[in-house]
Amino acid sequence: MIPVIDLHSSNAQQEAQKAADGLSTYGALFVKVPQSDNLDTFTDMMEDYFDQPVEQLRQDERPEHSYQVGCTVGIEKAKCFSTHDAYCLSVIESLDEAERPIPVESDGDGSDLKCRFFHRMSKRDPNATYATDNLENVTPANFKHRKWESVMDDTGKVFLNAIEQLSRLLAQGLGLPAETFVDAAQFGNHLLAPTGSDLCRYGYLNSVLAGFHTDLNFLTIHGKSRYSGLSIWARNTGKKIAVSIPDGCYLVQAGKQLEHYTGGKILAGFHEVVVNERTIEQIEQHMQQYPDRPLQRVSSTFFYHLSSSLALPEHLPKYPAMNVGDLVMNELKSIGLSEDAK
Repeated sequence: MIPVIDLHSSNAQQEAQKAADGLSTYGALFVKVPQSDNLDTFTDMMEDYFDQPVEQLRQDERPEHSYQVGCTVGIEKAKCFSTHDAYCLSVIESLDEAERPIPVESDGDGSDLKCRFFHRMSKRDPNATYATDNLENVTPANFKHRKWESVMDDTGKVFLNAIEQLSRLLAQGLGLPAETFVDAAQFGNHLLAPTGSDLCRYGYLNSVLAGFHTDLNFLTIHGKSRYSGLSIWARNTGKKIAVSIPDGCYLVQAGKQLEHYTGGKILAGFHEVVVNERTIEQIEQHMQQYPDRPLQRVSSTFFYHLSSSLALPEHLPKYPAMNVGDLVMNELKSIGLSEDAK
């Protein structure tokens, strides 16, 4: 069972060990959050944003910045299926037939059936090395009246606060000083990164909204979506787990930077988002209760990054010494978001 971490427990050491064990075993955990930290205003705004015509969404794309700010429209690819990544395919091969992910549709190019918006939540790095380190946020032309920047910033701060608290517990659970990861992430390229999938178009059974993949960052945190479909794979059993985020909690998943830092003690968690029978029930309920609202599956995702200039520890042969920024750029190329190494 995926553990629930109480960030405000009086027994911090116990929660710290639970956090380390949970990420080592499942690649994921839940964290309790205050009831006031609801995401309704943010989710409503993002449903309206992603429901715009594609031509309007493309006005917010920034391909010259490897899409690391603003919108991406159906560009991200799950490298298992788009580039036939050897490691990813070996993971799938090791799973029992019933536990394997749903493959993306064979007539496509491997792209996920989603749009994403990146809103930076990082401090300006005075020693920036990579072109993506100090980008300016994009404010969509049609959403200035919706207080776009303040809604995005307020939501991002909620996630950032929770993930920093968890990072302190995780460090302690791994036998490190509490501030180890927070210090290492001081100038990280943190991103509030909601996604939207058009369920009018893609709301059919087994539609792959996000193909089987891991995240390239340190930790990912997200709130409860209004629609089901997320599954993760437990490291210890290889079992596919349909995720239902408990009320009052957020989901946290391990990313590639954490895997590299720990030399594989914690592995980046594989996951996918696929329309299932429960999703279809929720679509039908939504159409009856809110016929005038967009039918968009929004995920309230936040990517927490270590600083680009940080030298990741060497754990040979699998994890050579490299800067975080190089790891990120290599991963961006593999998922179709960048052609350049820097």
